[in-house]
Amino acid sequence: MARLGDIATYINGYAFKPSDWADTGVPIIRIQDLTGNSYQTNKYKGTYDKKYEVVDGDILISWSASLGVYVWKGEKALLNQHIFKVVFDRTEIDKDFFVHQVRAVLQNATSEAHGATMKHLTKPVFDSLPFYLPSMEEQKNISQKLNSVSMLIETKKLQLEKLDELVKARFVELFGDIKTGGYKFETRKLGKVADVGSSHRVFTTEFVDKGIPFYRGTEIGELAIGKKPENPYRISEEHYDRLASDDTKPQIGDLLMPSICNKGQVWMVDTEEPFYYKDGRVLRISPNRKLFNCKYLEQFMREKTLAEYPKLGSGSTFAEFKIFLLKDIDVLIPPIELQNEFADFVKEVDKSKFEVQQSLKKLETLKKSLMQKYFG
Repeated sequence: MARLGDIATYINGYAFKPSDWADTGVPIIRIQDLTGNSYQTNKYKGTYDKKYEVVDGDILISWSASLGVYVWKGEKALLNQHIFKVVFDRTEIDKDFFVHQVRAVLQNATSEAHGATMKHLTKPVFDSLPFYLPSMEEQKNISQKLNSVSMLIETKKLQLEKLDELVKARFVELFGDIKTGGYKFETRKLGKVADVGSSHRVFTTEFVDKGIPFYRGTEIGELAIGKKPENPYRISEEHYDRLASDDTKPQIGDLLMPSICNKGQVWMVDTEEPFYYKDGRVLRISPNRKLFNCKYLEQFMREKTLAEYPKLGSGSTFAEFKIFLLKDIDVLIPPIELQNEFADFVKEVDKSKFEVQQSLKKLETLKKSLMQKYFG
């Protein structure tokens, strides 16, 4: 056994200020760019210390807000604060082995993180984290197995992306391109053809250990990609019966979406199992069933929110959809026969997606067990 501080030197990034940003120059890496939650890249045009330079293949560790380890793939860039660049001090370290193990170490180190609003690891705590250091031969053997499983996982994820692209292509073929506004049929305001609303207020003090699942925007986002939330908050059955006694209770075919719907996280309710949802932060759309096939409208709203979200200026710290904004959205109303044809197509694609998702789940379980076996 060793400690992370003994394995390598960790160079912390420079605190580039907004006044340092430029339209041209060397890109500045932020944590958001590593995690994939941001597509904005700031640049720096001035002189800089070479130690902050990152090139393709460098290993980076985010130690604040989002703990993780990444292999940089891309052009030359500069390291921002809250990110370590790893410079190995020892020759007997397999880089892939290091990446796999540090991911496990950081996942287990969450309890050591400090900060009320932004979790981070202090440098002494980070350096003291344990690191399993077998022979180079054993490191390569372990990393080879984990790399093989990781590659299969990425292949399955790519297959799911391709199936989603197939659905999108079919949608454009039948109805037109939402992004360009090239509609083939009439549009009406969503508020005229659907009931748009939210739920009753639930306070955190009203949560219980066992009871009816309570979904926030995070859980709705998981359901939108076919993932059942593992550990949602819960409310008592009695409380649920009181809350869901009116039209705030979603019905099968209703659409739910988080107010911060930046990735098209729209879920069509497909279960009779009871649940409730957070007021304001989860919005409900109950469409006119005579006008809409709900599966068609789900896909439309996914594409529509992706197109409309970047235009939002609502919110003091972040943009979010409000009920009045949703009601004012123009929705496309094709002939119901054409909507049904599209829904049947999606149903067949979903069968393929289900098979891939089941295979992906088994692979992720296998990788988790291997990580537990090797790294504890």
